Formats: sequence, structure tokens, C-alpha cells
Amino acid sequence: MSAVVEDKQFRFDWVKWSMVLLLAAAAIYGNWYYTAESALYRVVALLVALAICGFIAAQTEKGAATVDLAIGARTEWRKIVWPTVEERNQTTLIVVAVIMLMALILWGIDSLLSWIASLIMG
Repeated sequence: MSAVVEDKQFRFDWVKWSMVLLLAAAAIYGNWYYTAESALYRVVALLVALAICGFIAAQTEKGAATVDLAIGARTEWRKIVWPTVEERNQTTLIVVAVIMLMALILWGIDSLLSWIASLIMG
């Protein structure tokens, strides 16, 4: 059985991470420097800078692993079978009933032990 191993070269990752850090720092500084401008323009600029940082970071080894993890998580998320409204409501009612029952049991045990302690101590 032969497996095809894709050997991807990630060169100069430190340069890419440096670019990400510099761009993020520039975006933060620019947001501070242009506080007189509209918040909409600053938010749009920050989102564009974030998108560029994400793209550059995705070209690194750790970034590619993170993207693969996110894609795998999305695939698993789609496999989830969510309960219907009726199932959710029934389960919620059962949980509430069990909590109330346990609260009553614990209240009863606490009352009994308090009564026994008051008999012993006088």
C-alpha cells in the first residue's frame, strides 16, 4: 500500500510572521493616529488589515495547519444532527425535573442531619 505524501515547503516563515506583526502593529497605530476620522473607515481599514494578516499567516506552516484544522472542524460540524424543538423542550423539562428532585432530596438530607445534630448538641 503506497501513500502519497505531500511535502510542502514552508520557507521564510519568520519573514511572513514578521510581516504579519508589522502589519498588525501598523493597523493598531493607524487606528490610534486617525481617531478623528469616522469609526466606519477605521473599522473597515482594520478588517482589511486583518484579512491581509490572515492571508499571509495562512501561507506559513502553522497557518496551514490551522486552516486544515478549521476545515476539518467545519466538516465535523456539518455531521451533527441537531434535535428538534420538541426533543429539546422535552430534554429541558427532564433536566429541570431531575434538578428539582435532587434539590428536594438534598434539602431533606440536610434537614435530617440538622435535626440529628440539634438532638445531639441539645
